[in-house]
Amino acid sequence: MVLPLASLALGLGVGWLELRHRLRPSSPLQLRGRDWSVHQDGSRLQVDGVLEISNPHRRMEIFVPELTVKPVLLGSADPSALTVTTQVRSAHPDEPSRNDGYWAAYIVKGHRSTEARVRITIDAPAGTDPGTLVDTLWVDVDWINYGPFGRLMRRQGVLVPLTRPQPLDAEQARFRDGDRCAVLPLKTHLLGTLDDPIDVMRTYAGHLTQPGDVLTIGETPIAVIQNRYRHPSEVEPGLVARLACRVFHPTSSLATACGMQTLIDLVGPTRVLCAWLGGLALKLMGIKGGFYRLAGDQARLIDDITGTTPPYDQTIVLGPEQPGALCQRAAEALGVAVAIVDVNDLGRVKVLASSQGCDEALLERALRPNPAGNANERTPLVLVRPIQG
Repeated sequence: MVLPLASLALGLGVGWLELRHRLRPSSPLQLRGRDWSVHQDGSRLQVDGVLEISNPHRRMEIFVPELTVKPVLLGSADPSALTVTTQVRSAHPDEPSRNDGYWAAYIVKGHRSTEARVRITIDAPAGTDPGTLVDTLWVDVDWINYGPFGRLMRRQGVLVPLTRPQPLDAEQARFRDGDRCAVLPLKTHLLGTLDDPIDVMRTYAGHLTQPGDVLTIGETPIAVIQNRYRHPSEVEPGLVARLACRVFHPTSSLATACGMQTLIDLVGPTRVLCAWLGGLALKLMGIKGGFYRLAGDQARLIDDITGTTPPYDQTIVLGPEQPGALCQRAAEALGVAVAIVDVNDLGRVKVLASSQGCDEALLERALRPNPAGNANERTPLVLVRPIQG
């Protein structure tokens, strides 16, 4: 009798966790950047773009009563000499547009959308090229969602490159010698949701590849291109997250309540709790890493804050979506094998996904020294060339 009662209690507890998880406050609204452009006129940069807010829900109507934009400049020099002005103009589809910068509260109905049109002007002192001071604009967006779930404060960002490095030509390419291979890290602009991963590979590496080469790209750049990052202010840790995170090593991305809650939001509290209990049992048996195997691939791929290059260092970055299909499409477009990898300075090389026929043993040898680096090198692409003999 005791065993059935215990099973019933466990089932009710798990059911309650799942119900609470499903009823957590959340908004279906999605924000993405679109049609961003940069124009330079002497010492002035003018950046124009659209923030599109869409509602994929069929019936729910969501208010957007507030929206503000804060530009953040990134570069290699002190930007304090620059003057930055921001204009936000609402462009609701069924209301007159305002030119005074006031965001008129708006209801986004089911399967509808609205827009904010943004202009950011960057002025440098006369005779100064602003591109020598800053190379990237982070458009930080604070906006409110208001509806059946309550009032949610949301924070998202769109990255806009202001300048881009020139791709290496064949004469500039300096491959590094490796273990029966040669490797070439390739510098790109800072990547974001406005980029297409195959276009990035084609621009910076397509003209340098030869038959037999393998082109690799980091898993984090792919994830941010796919908009798979969240500001911690958008994550509300529950009881399971607050308890489960405490048993992880302090350097783990799951050692914080927000990092753990991000995983729970992906796979559900039941799987995380079962993985936590199963991992503990396996550890007592001398088997390490059980939690990560039971919780799924995303458990290893989540990067908590400080885990990536600025400005994504202030966000939680998830693992990429459908990496295998992307590798195959890229390989067909470029004519060489393509792999998405996760490499660190400790010599750990994980091939997250690769196209058909990719030599993963070659990648293990080539990437073990971490030629792309883990700092702010901005070299997400590494071209690997096998050497016979």
